Amino acid sequence: MSTYPLLTAGVDEVGRGPLAGPVVAAAVILDSKNPIAGITDSKKLSAGRRQILAEQIRVQAIAWALGCADVEEIDRLNILQASLLAMTRAVAALPITAQHVLVDGNRCPKVRCSVEAVIGGDASIAAIGAASILAKVARDREMVALDCVYPGYGLAQHKGYPTKAHIEALSRMGVSEIHRRSFAPVRRLLPR
Repeated sequence: MSTYPLLTAGVDEVGRGPLAGPVVAAAVILDSKNPIAGITDSKKLSAGRRQILAEQIRVQAIAWALGCADVEEIDRLNILQASLLAMTRAVAALPITAQHVLVDGNRCPKVRCSVEAVIGGDASIAAIGAASILAKVARDREMVALDCVYPGYGLAQHKGYPTKAHIEALSRMGVSEIHRRSFAPVRRLLPR
């Protein structure tokens, strides 16, 4: 990390594939003098381990912030542009201005500093891994809360992803306002 400026933010998003709910991004500036062991791609961690690491990241990072794009924005812009918007919002929300941004993937959001895309960055760069953890924990928590508002879809279990149970619930109950109408499995169920 020493080749990057001190205030380098790692950025990642979660929730591009689900049929429901927002896409959530996080931006994290880690403290190189206070490293956190075990940070990696959030998908490689158990839910319990993610929770523990998320708490450590929130306490020990120099700065962190979340950004999201809601279902209406996803349907209006498309999921890629909504993901980039969520990332831009996360970086803008940082309480300290980042000097450089490292983003997981191959596309860069519009930010007010230098930015670099790193394919597989969530597993190879601690700040991006930390962002993936915070985004995943925040989005999962949001989907559990939405499960209480929209019961019957199983959102707390599958977090909005297109599982067999979710598709069956959609067919049985219809499309809710938190479902992404631009996604084919949802669009097919809309009245013509």
